[in-house]
Order: sequence, then C-alpha cells, then structure tokens
Amino acid sequence: MTRPAPDSPSPLSSIPRSPSGDASSDGASLGPGHGDGEGRGPGEGQGVGLTLPVTGMTCAACSSAVERALSRSEGILDAHVSLATGEARVRIDPTQTGPEGVVDVIRRTGYDVEAQEARFGVTGMTCAACVSAVDRALQRVPGVVSAEVGLASEEAKVRWIPGVVEEDDLLQAVEAAGFGLHPLKGEGAGGSDDREARRAEDREAEARDLFRKFWVGAILSIPVLLLGHHEWVPFLRGLDHGQVRLLWGLSGVLTLPIMVWVGGRFFTRGWKSARKLAPNMDTLVAMGTGAAFLYSVVAVSAPGLFPEGTAHPFFEAAAVIITLVVLGQALEARARGTTSAALRALMDLRPRQARVVRDGEEVEVPVEEVEVGEILVVRPGERIPVDGEVTRGASAIDESMVTGESIPVEKGVGDPLTGGTINRSGSFRMRATRVGSDTVLAQIVALVREAQGSRPPIQRLVDKVSGVFVPVVVAIAVLTFILWLLVGPEPSLNYAVVVAVSILVIACPCALGLATPISVMIAVGKAAEHGILIRNGEALQKARALDVILLDKTGTVTRGEPRITDVVPLRDEDGDGARHRLLQWAAAAESGSEHPLGQAVVAAARAAELSISSAEEFEGVAGKGVRALVEGKAVLVGTPTLLAEAGVDPQPLQSQWDRLSREGKTPALVAVGGEAMGVLAWADTEREDSAAAVARLRGLGLQVIMVTGDNETTARAVAERVGIDEVRAGVLPDGKSEVVAALQSQGRRVGMVGDGINDAPALARADVGLAMGGGTDVAMETADITLMRSSLHGVADAVELSRAAVRNMKQNLVGAFFYNTAAIPVAAGALYPFLGLLLNPMIAGAAMAFSSVTVVTNANRLRRWHPSLRK
Repeated sequence: MTRPAPDSPSPLSSIPRSPSGDASSDGASLGPGHGDGEGRGPGEGQGVGLTLPVTGMTCAACSSAVERALSRSEGILDAHVSLATGEARVRIDPTQTGPEGVVDVIRRTGYDVEAQEARFGVTGMTCAACVSAVDRALQRVPGVVSAEVGLASEEAKVRWIPGVVEEDDLLQAVEAAGFGLHPLKGEGAGGSDDREARRAEDREAEARDLFRKFWVGAILSIPVLLLGHHEWVPFLRGLDHGQVRLLWGLSGVLTLPIMVWVGGRFFTRGWKSARKLAPNMDTLVAMGTGAAFLYSVVAVSAPGLFPEGTAHPFFEAAAVIITLVVLGQALEARARGTTSAALRALMDLRPRQARVVRDGEEVEVPVEEVEVGEILVVRPGERIPVDGEVTRGASAIDESMVTGESIPVEKGVGDPLTGGTINRSGSFRMRATRVGSDTVLAQIVALVREAQGSRPPIQRLVDKVSGVFVPVVVAIAVLTFILWLLVGPEPSLNYAVVVAVSILVIACPCALGLATPISVMIAVGKAAEHGILIRNGEALQKARALDVILLDKTGTVTRGEPRITDVVPLRDEDGDGARHRLLQWAAAAESGSEHPLGQAVVAAARAAELSISSAEEFEGVAGKGVRALVEGKAVLVGTPTLLAEAGVDPQPLQSQWDRLSREGKTPALVAVGGEAMGVLAWADTEREDSAAAVARLRGLGLQVIMVTGDNETTARAVAERVGIDEVRAGVLPDGKSEVVAALQSQGRRVGMVGDGINDAPALARADVGLAMGGGTDVAMETADITLMRSSLHGVADAVELSRAAVRNMKQNLVGAFFYNTAAIPVAAGALYPFLGLLLNPMIAGAAMAFSSVTVVTNANRLRRWHPSLRK
C-alpha cells in the first residue's frame, strides 16, 4: 500500500459535469438540502452534506484512515469514505467548519481532494485594501480551498472543489465586493501570448486615458487655484466680498467636471467599496475631496451658517488633489507596464509560423497547428517552432533563452531541440515531440507567471495591516475632525476640514500594496532571463537567508557521465603513438558494449580521430570487464582478476592501478594477445566552472558541503579539485534528507542542489531546493528553484538575485510604512502646536500620488540586476 506524502501536489483536474450543468456522480457535490439546514449525508439529521473526490487511496486501510480522521474532527457530524468510488461523503455543521476544513483534514491524513484551479483577471483594484477585500470575498465562498490575489499582476489564482462551488459563484462574490473578475482563457501556447499582449495594450490604454484626464484636470485646476487665491493675481486684488463670492462660485463650476469626469472613478468605486464595508484608496480620496467640495459649496452658497469671515471654500484643494492623484496613477500604470517585460520577452520567443512537411511538400502553418510526430524544416536564422529532435542534418543552436549561456550548442541526428531557440547555421529537419502548452517554453512562461503572482512571506504582515488600514484611517480622520472642531483655534471648522481632508488623502495604502508584489514580478522575470526558474515568492525570499549549500556530486558538481581521463601504456616508447594504440585496442574491444564505461572509451577514440576496428567476438564478464577478439588477437579490458584468469600477469600494471584508484578514478587494465599493454582510467569529471562557482558561493558567505553516495576516496578527490572542504560520502538517498534535517536542527538554513530522483527527498526537506535543469523531472518538480543550465554558477546567481530582491522589497516596505506612519500625524496637525504649520491638502494629495510611483520606480531598478563577475 502506498500513499502520497501530505505535502505532495494535488491533481488539478476538473470534475466531469452533465450537460445540464449539475455535478455528475464523479464530482464533488453538495448534499441534499444545502442551504436550508436540512442536508442529509451518510446519516439523518441537521447539517450540510458534501461529497468530495479523494485521491491517493489504494486499499481499505487508506479509506479507513481517512474516515477515522474525518469522524474525529470538530464540525464533522459523520463521514463515510468509499474506496470503490474514491469519495468521502460527510455531513458538517457549517457553523463550525466548511468544505475547506474537510479538505484540510484529508490532506493532513496524507491524501488529497481533487480540486480545480484557474487564474482570473481582477479589475478595479487600486491598493492593498482592495487586494484584501477581493481575497476575503473569494475565501468566504464555501468550497474555495485557497485564493491568492496579486495587485501587481492584477490576477487571482483560485483553487476550489467543483460541484461545491463553480466559476459563477466566484464571479458573483467578487462583483458583490465591488470589483470585477473574469476568467483568463487560452492557457495554451498561443492563448497566453495573446492574453499578455492584450493586457499590455489595456494597460497602455489605461495610461493614455489617465494622462488625458490629467491634462483636462490640470487645465481646469490652474484657474480654480488662482480664483481660490485671488490675492495672488494683481488685477483681482481689492475686490469686495460679493465679487469674491462670484469668483469662488466660478471656481466651483470649474471644479465640477474635475469631480465628475476626471475623478469620477474614485466616487463610483469608493461608494461600492464603502457599501460593502471594504473601504479602499478610492474611498479615502472620494471622502476627502467630496468633503472639501461639499464644504466649499455650503461656504459659498450659505456663508451665513459660518462665523463671520470664516466661510472660505476649498475648491482648489479638491481639484488639485484629484488631478495629482490621477497623474500619479497614470505614471504608475505606465511604470507597471514595464514590470512584465521579461514575461512578454519570453512569449515573443515563440515563432508564429512553422514549416511542416505534409504529403512530401513544405507547408507554412500557424505553430498552433503543428502536431506531435510531424516533420518540420528549420533554416538558418530561424527560431525552432516546437520541441523535438533532429532527424536529418546538423546545426549550432543558440539556447541562451533557456540556459542563459550564449555559446551555441552543436546538434546532430537524435539530439533534442527546444522550441524558441535559434538555429544559427545549417538547415535541418526535426520531428515534433512536444507542442502547445507541453513545450519547455510554454512551461517556463507558466512557471514565471505563477511565481510572479505569488506572495512571499514578508507580504503577510502587509496583508494584515492592509485589511484594517483604511477603516483605521477613516476613524482617525473623524476623531481628528471632532478634536479640532472642539478645541482648535478659530476658524475651527476650517481647520477641522483641512486636517480631516489631509488625513484621508495622504494615508492611501497604494505604496504598501505594491511594495513586495512589484519586486517579486521583476525579480522572477529577471531570473528567467538568466536561466533560473523560481517557483514562488517564498523561495525567492528564503534563498537570501541560506547559510549552507549541500551539493550532490554526480551530475551536479560533475558532468554525470564517465569520461576517459588517463591512458597509460606500459611501454611509452613513442609518446602519443603508444597511447593511441592502447586506446584503439580498448575501443575496438568495447565497440560492442552498451555499458557507459565502454561507450566512454569509444567516444574518446573517436574524439582523437582514431580508426576503430570491429570486434569479431565480444563477451561481458560481470564485475570484471570484457573479452573480445580483434584482428585475431584476444583483447581484455577490466580488473587484475580478469587478466589473471586469462593467464596474463597484471603485476607490471599494479602500481598504476593503485595510483589511479587513490585519485578517485575507475581504472581498467588492458591486455592484447596475452600481454599486459597498459591502463585506462575513467572518472565522472567536474564541470569546467564548478571550482569557480564553489569559490563564488564561499565568497557569498555560504558553507559548501558535498553530499554523495559515492565512496570516500572518489568524493574527496573531486571535492579537493573544486575547493570543497567538507564531504559526506556513502550517503544513501534517505541519508541526504537526514543530513539536511540535522543541519536545520542546528539552526542552519539549508539549500540543497541536486539533479536525480535520489535527491528528491533532500530537495523537498531543504529550506530551498535547487534542481539542475539537465536532471530528472522528479527533481525539478520537487525543487523550489530550477537551474536551466547545468552550472553551479546558477546557484550563486539565485542567491545574489534573492538578496537583491529582498533588499528591494524592504526598501519599498520601509518607505511605504514610514510614509504612512509619518504622514498621518503631520496631516493631523502634530506640527501646529510647535511650528504653527498645517499640511496643505494639495501637498498631501501630491505626496500620496507619488508614493506609489516611487515604489514602482525603485522596484524597476531590479531590471538592471546582473550576476556578479564570474571568474
């Protein structure tokens, strides 16, 4: 009996539905009576019935374990789990738990619930309070397992139980909260391209519309400002009170289109949010400018309601505040449009057309129409349309878009190709092996988008603050207004209005909401440009804090494939000639071998451009080597025992055997025609840049440890050559995970780098798991970060980028928190008792408008990040 680990990813498949739209018997569904308190699940009585599809159950013990866990959980009245149907039928008390609580119990037991996941576009969000409101609206829908909303990406990723809740329920919940939600269709290779292009166009259109409104607002605000302060204009000085009131009335008329057209969205959105008890930035701006405008209308139309000489309007404050806020949003929209430049650049790598061979002729078709197995023709300078393998011809391929390495890679028949890479030289034919959303490029785009929309742990504090920030600001504004009205100097009402408007306008949480998401978006995109795929914001944040890096040896520090390192003839009469003859005889004997060591001998002979004879007879001797007949002579390649059993004295070669063994290499003796001829040695050689990368990691203050299943001698030899001091050799796969746990128990923050299935447990256990891109799918699925090129420099790059990104986030957060915490007391009049100064609402509006622009601009500095100089 097997079952998935509690933290294993659940299948993301939707539940089949009948044409009528009702959940089918295979899907999750509400039990009878949902909503009226009369639901009946497995038994009779009050409660809500749920039927959930459970995955991972393989035997009766599994279903019993799930049923037992459910029955013992608070809020679950009774439960029945069927192995045959793969379903859990439960009845819950909705006042104590919900579907998500049931899902959590099943997951803690080690199984999962089949759920559906989708990404949605969210409209109407302007600040962190909006994000919290949308998040709450989605989380409160019964049946939603998780929801993640991003302000910078303007997307929501939602996971829900089909049948319990459907897309329409999500759309209605968000709309009821005052925002818009729409499905993001077309997740295929072409759909995401079109969607990202449309989003870029929409953002640019929004920026143009906001700039247009700003210019209208600016043109109108200038006369409003001058009429509100007529003493600034020489020919308007000395007017009597009646004439001044006429000027003020004219300024009110000019302010009206600013309120209605330039800033109308603040009032419509703000009202919706306030009505749903989820006030946001729009609410604050609407309340502040609305209060200033209404006060001004009353002051002009009914001055007798105020103490004599105190009825002074603030039309200019309302007009200038709205105009400046719109300008700030326009600049922010344009700056935010650049944050997804890396994602759009990745999408632009995919060619639109492909040249396919059909019925013996070359035909150009849209790349979406290419099918697996079809033969394609690629000419020099063209991008490879889809993933595949070379079937005819050869070329040099620029794979920098995947690996970050600029040196082209030679490709021949049978070699794999990645869609989006560039054919630098000859024409060739290829067979399509993966198309559409299955291609490497499509998966990279999906992973980057997923990571850009995720939240790092540092965002949790922001989310908590944002959820209560706006209501607290409104409360502070009301209390401050009352305080100034009661104890402030005359005209107290004027002062009270000024401070209240200033507080409402300056305390917008825009910058707070953008502080971390915008940095995550840019950092993840920048990482992808350098061949580093970061799974989520948490991995991005954690990588900066690592202090220990564990390196697997085979395939990580080394190439993962044996190569001939030594060719030592017994008699070296003519230098290279003797070595070449030894290699030729050994290659001829191994030419029929499928063993990696034998293939390495043949590859070395071919690399030296030596002719290789065919073996007339070939026999592999388990654990000892090979015997072959070449040109009528018996050739032996293997251990001293193999030679001794054939009557050949291995003693003349024993000293070389021992030396090469001590160096961590795998030696083999070669005998030809009954005489010892020499020694060959194999080794899984280090990657060319491993030593430089290890030095770079140590320069970053990281302790580097090699953890391998190989023997101590081999491991230490490799470690010494690349500059690693500490080695844990002979460690089994489970043991690697235990090494990680032991270091973590000492308070160390551990990064594990590996490439094989045997590394997966340690990759999962580590604080940050990093998988080499040339490794197995299991390793890459388990890891938090995937390095698309097979170089340890990628580890150093990831750590450096993480440190730069988190530093950038902290700068943004410190700036945003300082701005909000320092601005509110100043706006409330904290400086007035000491300096006699009050913050002008127009200055407050300008400060608020440019706070978010500052955050976005600072985050965009990450686009200039590059790895430190590699030596």
